[in-house]
Amino acid sequence: MAALVRESPPLDVNSAYAYQLVCTHFADTSVVAEDDGRLVGMVSAYLVPVRHDTVFVWQVAVAAAARGHGLAGRMLHELVARPACAHVRFLETTITPSNAPSWQLFRSLARKYRTDLHTVDTFRGVEVGGADHEDEQLLRIGPLAIPTQGGS
Repeated sequence: MAALVRESPPLDVNSAYAYQLVCTHFADTSVVAEDDGRLVGMVSAYLVPVRHDTVFVWQVAVAAAARGHGLAGRMLHELVARPACAHVRFLETTITPSNAPSWQLFRSLARKYRTDLHTVDTFRGVEVGGADHEDEQLLRIGPLAIPTQGGS
């Protein structure tokens, strides 16, 4: 997972230990995609402890060769369709203003689920990644409804 994230700028690479915790502690709310035994996509997520109706998407990464085929959207749909997320009404994530692919992905998800998308300035870049890191905006999608068929 760390290698996939490393190949997916502008994502922040976390320690191998952090990804091991994701795979064990948050397996019910995280998704991986493989192609011929090779990791080509991942979504790391967890249920927000103080708001059990909310799943927080920590990272979404797709290998360069697998991009442009809707894999990220399918993984997010898999996430919210899992039994662990049966009670989830909201999906949250943070995104930097310049991360256009992530904005496109989550706007598309909101359209697919026919719901609202709201943003709030959340973390100053210096607080999460140093002086050169952009601010992170909290994006909240919901309430989630049954997705429309096809398209993104």
